[in-house]
Formats: sequence, C-alpha cells, structure tokens
Amino acid sequence: MSLDRSDARNGPRLYNRIAVLRAERQLSRSDLASALDVSYQTVGYLERAEFNPSLELAFRISELFGVPIEAIFSRTPFAPMSTHIYRKDQKEV
Repeated sequence: MSLDRSDARNGPRLYNRIAVLRAERQLSRSDLASALDVSYQTVGYLERAEFNPSLELAFRISELFGVPIEAIFSRTPFAPMSTHIYRKDQKEV
C-alpha cells in the first residue's frame, strides 16, 4: 500500500519536520518519546510518516517544540530548509 493514499486507519499521508526539530534540540527518539508520553517506536513511525498523530498528540508536539502545528505537519512535502537559506536566484557577490 502506498503511503500517499488514504486508508481508514491512518488517513492521508502527513509530511512532518519532527526529525529536524528533534535534531535541532539534540533530543534522542527516546527523549522525545518520554516528553510526549509515547513509545520511541511511535516517534520513529511519526518521523517516517508511517503513522499520523492524533490531534491531541499533534498539539503536544507543537507545544513541546514551541512552534505552530502547521510548521511541523503538512499535506504536501516541505521544501528543504536550504531553499530558504540559499536561493538559486540570488546573485553571487
């Protein structure tokens, strides 16, 4: 089954930045899992977009990282962070 399809159990695929946010804060999967009161396996499933969080868990993740939910989750793939920093249309100085 493709992750891009909907199913009754998981719904449409949600892309996320959990791994990036976790790495920025130097948290292990176990650290994040403990802070969210979930298993480290759940964090792995979330990071790989194999599992969509409940709305309640999405809010807990948002509150923990201190960013809006839409900065963490999206229905479309996120552009790489480097595209915001290094724009191809900038001229070299």
